[in-house]
Amino acid sequence: MSKRCVIISGGELDEELTLSVLKQQKDRCVIGVDRGVEFLYYHQIMPDYIVGDFDSTREEIRDYYKNETDVPVRDYNPVKDASDTEIAIRLAMTLGSKEMIILGATGGRIDHLWANIQSLSIPFKAGVDAKIMDRQNLISIIGEGETHLRRSEAYGTYFSVFPLGDEIFGFNIKNAKYPLRNHTLKPCNSLCVSNEIAEDSDEAVISFPSGRVILMQTRD
Repeated sequence: MSKRCVIISGGELDEELTLSVLKQQKDRCVIGVDRGVEFLYYHQIMPDYIVGDFDSTREEIRDYYKNETDVPVRDYNPVKDASDTEIAIRLAMTLGSKEMIILGATGGRIDHLWANIQSLSIPFKAGVDAKIMDRQNLISIIGEGETHLRRSEAYGTYFSVFPLGDEIFGFNIKNAKYPLRNHTLKPCNSLCVSNEIAEDSDEAVISFPSGRVILMQTRD
């Protein structure tokens, strides 16, 4: 099984971006999640796996995959202990994925979005590089040590950071428009929203000794 996985979830999907990611990710595993399966169906893209409770998927599309294809369909009761996207993430890890891009994880209900962001902790703890992507945002979790944000590779003009859980002590941002040194990053403030790489630098560097931080790279 491929070490790279693209998860097509049931939130908002930008057609151009989604097709571009699927085209670029050669040798990848595709997991369709609940309503995200409809996007794959209408674009004639055959997923490797399908998961979900299918409470928001058209019945004829669900039946097509179940009855007319060999795609493994993991059908869950809507009354369950994990979101469909979390189930897909865990499946991708079980299949040996070391990189995953999650599309359709944003838009609509904020509770679903926040659940999806928190679910990034699952692959992060296992050493898997997982990102949520949409047309304006690239969301990931970073850990202790240094993270380099290179201008040539930036997803957008801005980057924001938020602690995931506890306060982050000894937090630093170098070569940025708004640098920080030995700062205590707290969940209750918005200090680190909308930073930028410094004009005279090719990269910004985020560093801290321990903990987990949500990194959002964004564009208008």
